Amino acid sequence: MKRFAAALAGLCLAAAGTTAVVAAGPAAAAPACSVVYRVNQWQTGYTADITVTNGATALSSWALTWHYTGTQSVTSAWNATVRQTGNAVTAESLPYNAALPAGGSVSFGLQGTYSGTNAEPTDFALNGVSCGDTAPPTTTTPATPTTPTTTTSGPPPAGCAGAAICDDFEQQTGGTPGGRWTVGAANCTGTGTVAVDSTVAHSGSRSVKVTGQGGYCNHAFLGTSLGSVSSGAFYGRFWVRHTTALPTGHVAFMAMRDTADGGKDLRAGGQNRALQWNRESDDATLPAQSPAGVARSVPLPTGTWSCFEFQLDGPGGKLRTWLDSTEVPGLVVDGVPTPDVDQQWLGRAWHPAVTDLRLGWESYAGDADTLWFDDVAVGTSRIGC
Repeated sequence: MKRFAAALAGLCLAAAGTTAVVAAGPAAAAPACSVVYRVNQWQTGYTADITVTNGATALSSWALTWHYTGTQSVTSAWNATVRQTGNAVTAESLPYNAALPAGGSVSFGLQGTYSGTNAEPTDFALNGVSCGDTAPPTTTTPATPTTPTTTTSGPPPAGCAGAAICDDFEQQTGGTPGGRWTVGAANCTGTGTVAVDSTVAHSGSRSVKVTGQGGYCNHAFLGTSLGSVSSGAFYGRFWVRHTTALPTGHVAFMAMRDTADGGKDLRAGGQNRALQWNRESDDATLPAQSPAGVARSVPLPTGTWSCFEFQLDGPGGKLRTWLDSTEVPGLVVDGVPTPDVDQQWLGRAWHPAVTDLRLGWESYAGDADTLWFDDVAVGTSRIGC
């Protein structure tokens, strides 16, 4: 019996010793980085919103590299300097987003062309260290390729720190908006035009000018993908200047495609000389076009820059609107019915899931207008004016 007890005690000590060795072992090292690559593509082109999250070592500058496996060719970018040599792509930090703390994230975007398939890259590396490796990246300045085919970047506009989209058009060098922006209309186009204007601007020296004509087939817009920022509640802000007062007829200067509403547009514009929201699918208006409803909205001043802000909460089915930092009571959807204001809007369940932002002009009568847009920002917190 004593021999059995001694043997049992020795076994317990051996087990305890084994447990101690396992507990004292080194913890698994964290990967050097992780990357989320979100792509929006059409027949021959695409945009990509890219977010890189740093590992455990803070960086004073960064370069993200990858290889495309197909015919992808980067044509422009924002919030990074992007260079491509063959299939190899390097995105380098700019002075305003170079510092990347441990665990911190930074986002940038690009636009490109392709043919055939548009496979997402998988071999991302941050400052030369694969995002699947555990070795920490260094803080050395990335080398510049000797034969780059693309170099695009731009400084951040003032007043929208932290926004996922922030564009003051200062990096536009051509006559037609490029980079993240595409020009066109979902329905049909005619004589309306969209151009970069270097004579009128809210800030800096450039804006985008939309010469909007009357009639359904003269729609003219510039648009960009919203990426993942629109998956929950988000805020939008832009400055707009126009020449002709909002008419009695229905017009729109902003549209967003709603995938939860059959791909129809959620539109902001005017009717009865005041601002309104409109649902393309059922033509519901906010506010209702009654005297009481219109009285709870406001006109859009002419000949001056106005700051248009909105919050869209798709999951909650809510909407708020500000003009020059003052909330417009007739342009609010908060789930509480307001007679003669939101009865059309609350007539059915509404949980929008929008995918893009388009700024421009569409008229459903003969009303024309000339508009300028500048300092566009979209983010998950209110950006302000």
